[in-house]
Amino acid sequence: MSSDSIKKTLGVAFAVCLVGSVLVSTAAVGLKPKQIENRKADLIKNILQVSGLEYNDENLTQVYKENIVPEIIDLRTGEKISESKFTKDLNYEDFDFKKLAESKEYGIDVPQNVPNNPGIKRMPKYMIIYKVVKNGEVQKYILPIVGKGLWSTMYGFIALNKDLHTIEGLTFYEHGETPGLGGEVDNPKWKALWVGKQAYDENGNLKIRVIKGRVAKDDPNAKYEVDGLSGATLTTRGVNNLVRFWMSDAGYGPFIKKLKGEMAI
Repeated sequence: MSSDSIKKTLGVAFAVCLVGSVLVSTAAVGLKPKQIENRKADLIKNILQVSGLEYNDENLTQVYKENIVPEIIDLRTGEKISESKFTKDLNYEDFDFKKLAESKEYGIDVPQNVPNNPGIKRMPKYMIIYKVVKNGEVQKYILPIVGKGLWSTMYGFIALNKDLHTIEGLTFYEHGETPGLGGEVDNPKWKALWVGKQAYDENGNLKIRVIKGRVAKDDPNAKYEVDGLSGATLTTRGVNNLVRFWMSDAGYGPFIKKLKGEMAI
């Protein structure tokens, strides 16, 4: 083959690659707003799902706006952050756990010796939480939870009744656990096991846990225990740790204690 033919072949290949890369880049840029919109819609669906509210694709946003009130809280104090202190990163619309956790301003290290270590190295100082409100009264609190499973970081929500003891639901909206094993965190039957369980005892001590195997009906601690995932010991352990971490003083503990103090007044 002549050198001219080689040059032409390489030129054509380069042109094809260039055009292809431009088309892919253009498509990615063009689709990004839609992808962001879809992620937000999926997040809203999971919030409504764990809250027990009925919705469909047509009234999704309406149901959310009519029933859900977001707040951003300081995890260290449990205090609500005033909207006057919001920034381009710290606000309701753009709240991003991953981005804030890695931020020097908004993120903190998770001590590796912390009880019920969730397996994450960083977490935000502030968290967005969601209140389910009906006729001006809070019915439930939707709290984001994050931690490591076997293969992935798991992102989800746990719903707590206004009594601040009773769990109303649990769901994960992002994870990479093995289908049929750890992926059973998505199984509606398993998620239903959480409903009615007690996160704390009457003295406020953290009690909820995911056990290995099934909860015995005659177990005096049954109301605090959830069945483990069959064949997924490490994912079960991960879920147990992340739930207990976020419900402890290292997570939403100060916020929950603040609410209980307000209820007692």
